[in-house]
Amino acid sequence: MNDGRTNHDSSDSIGRRLLAWTAHLYTAIGLVLAAGMGVCIVEGGAEAIRWAFMLMVAACLVDATDGSYARRLHVKELLPHFDGAKLDDLIDFLTFTSLPLALVWRAELLPPEWEWLLVVALLASAYGFCQVPAKTTDGYFVGFPSYWNIVAFYLYVLQVPGTVAAAGVTVLALLTFVPSYYVYPSRGATLSKTTNFLGGVWVVLLVWILWDLPREELSGGATVPGYDRTLAFVSLFYPAYYVVISWGITINRWYRARQARRLGRSGT
Repeated sequence: MNDGRTNHDSSDSIGRRLLAWTAHLYTAIGLVLAAGMGVCIVEGGAEAIRWAFMLMVAACLVDATDGSYARRLHVKELLPHFDGAKLDDLIDFLTFTSLPLALVWRAELLPPEWEWLLVVALLASAYGFCQVPAKTTDGYFVGFPSYWNIVAFYLYVLQVPGTVAAAGVTVLALLTFVPSYYVYPSRGATLSKTTNFLGGVWVVLLVWILWDLPREELSGGATVPGYDRTLAFVSLFYPAYYVVISWGITINRWYRARQARRLGRSGT
């Protein structure tokens, strides 16, 4: 009887570990999507770049859901020898930073004399990814969270003037070094339910915009001929909302930290 129970427990444990591996496999889909993005970026042209952005949206959806799936399966406890967080960071650096910045270069979204700023953004993002406190335990990113995929998307669909685009890239790269706090909705940060709902609406808009983009070759680099940008401007509601609540939280935290330091000094 004991042997039967032991065998049953052993097979159940193996099954749970195999199921836990599916969470890592799900995360690894991001690598396949990254490879597809790379092919599209190298190919260039309106249709290929449109599909590169489609793959970026798919990679974001995987990234937003793989953590919850892994926690539900207790992956850390069942597979302690494999670090899924490292795999996730590796994929994120590809799909959120290096490939989107390569797309900005390939689509000529910056003036040639300012393209070196993409290297600055790349190095700043590497710094951000390697910080020990890059993410707080209560659900926030620290410093600009390397959303270069979103930056590339709006530079492309809004046809942002080159000098304005260069200034934007510079400011965002510098914000990587500012200890500000940005909402991490999948980790239960402030307003996470509202943020996730609005994020879902935003993703639908992004897919709609990408589907509506012209398929023909670009004329003059970043110009998208005959494209109505109205929907793209409407979709900015979500980045604007995200920035406002993130900086509201940041200013509140800075104020509380300052007050705590004052009380500490007065107490001594």
